[in-house]
Amino acid sequence: MRTQIELAREGIISTQMATVAKDEGFLPEYVRQMVAEGKIVIPWNHGRKPKAVGIGKGLRTKVNASIGTSSDIVDYAAEVRKAKAAQESGADTLMELSVGGDLDRVRREVIAAVDLPVGNVPLYQAFCEAARKYGDPNKLDEEMLFDLIEKQCADGMAFMAVHCGINLYTIERLRKQGYRYGGLVSKGGVSMVAWMLANNRENPLYEKFDRVTAILKKYDTVLSLGNGLRAGAIHDSSDRAQIQELLINCELAEIGRDMGCQMLVEGPGHVPLDEVEGNIQLQKRMSGGAPYYMLGPISTDVAPGFDHITAAIGAAQSSRFGADLICYITPAEHLALPNEEDVRQGVKAAKIAAYIGDMNKYPEKGRQRDMEMSKARRDLNWEKQFELALYPEDARAIRASRTPEDEATCTMCGDFCASRGAGKLFAGDLRGDKI
Repeated sequence: MRTQIELAREGIISTQMATVAKDEGFLPEYVRQMVAEGKIVIPWNHGRKPKAVGIGKGLRTKVNASIGTSSDIVDYAAEVRKAKAAQESGADTLMELSVGGDLDRVRREVIAAVDLPVGNVPLYQAFCEAARKYGDPNKLDEEMLFDLIEKQCADGMAFMAVHCGINLYTIERLRKQGYRYGGLVSKGGVSMVAWMLANNRENPLYEKFDRVTAILKKYDTVLSLGNGLRAGAIHDSSDRAQIQELLINCELAEIGRDMGCQMLVEGPGHVPLDEVEGNIQLQKRMSGGAPYYMLGPISTDVAPGFDHITAAIGAAQSSRFGADLICYITPAEHLALPNEEDVRQGVKAAKIAAYIGDMNKYPEKGRQRDMEMSKARRDLNWEKQFELALYPEDARAIRASRTPEDEATCTMCGDFCASRGAGKLFAGDLRGDKI
């Protein structure tokens, strides 16, 4: 079976492309052309057929939610609940990142629980199983790794973060710059670096990239080029090791596209706001416009417990300057395994950030909703305000918890409602139709 990019290059508009075009308000031919050029991807899997979601040029910024067990907490039912909570809160994609318990079971149960495109990181299970089997993750056999990638694709993975861009040269850059302020924070990245150093060998995912691509192409699974050396502190952002990995991933994105596989490039985790635009411009230029998946990015290191906010600030900037997919961050980041409520808060914060970015990235079509909300607030039309809200039930609940004496106002101002007073003064001078 052909991949989305192969169909697009043949001039064929697939059902998935047509669905994305309808959802996004574009002609199907536009989506087909962008898929053919590798500037839009549609995470898919021939065996599972998830909801069709477009990621890339001209489309609204999408939000990914990540869940998964840890070695400390293994609760399969909780992960299923978190997956459903992510979908209910508006996540566009989901990543299942378990490292504890029966990893095949949790992956399959999560996939069955939602209709979102689900992704994962195959190195997690590979090193977990090597540790269980041999007592040492560095004894991982590369054939075991490739077999595992195939098995996970067969289970229905729509996209897969594979750490192909780490090689011996990038590790040398890390050493020559004097390591880092924040160290290495990617579980898959650290595990692969440890394996390479312990075995004095090149990364097989880089060395045999054509084999990785061939497996994912077979299932039309999007290959997301993992950011294993991403910065875990804003002072490490844009250092030589990270940029070297980005350069390699951009080269691999071009190679993978030529092989007929859909390609994403992953971006850094902690980035000060003044570096966001440059980072995205660099990725787009070096990769030929491949969709960019930004992890956060967290914009300051000093707000544990509120990193869904620090990441939302970074995500809004990223969306504005051209990032295509944002990975949410929850309040539990840096502190604990997220629970169901953390997932909900993380998704909502990231969705709001993506919306803010899009209304600035696409001002010609992205601000009408805000204009309508402005008029509804001016005219004290509460039902219209709830209708236009990104999360109406949350807004309704807050208002209902503090019911005003006069239902036309709210308890913030009560008798001193500015909108009501000004409305009387300028009733004959309304800009726009009264709602």
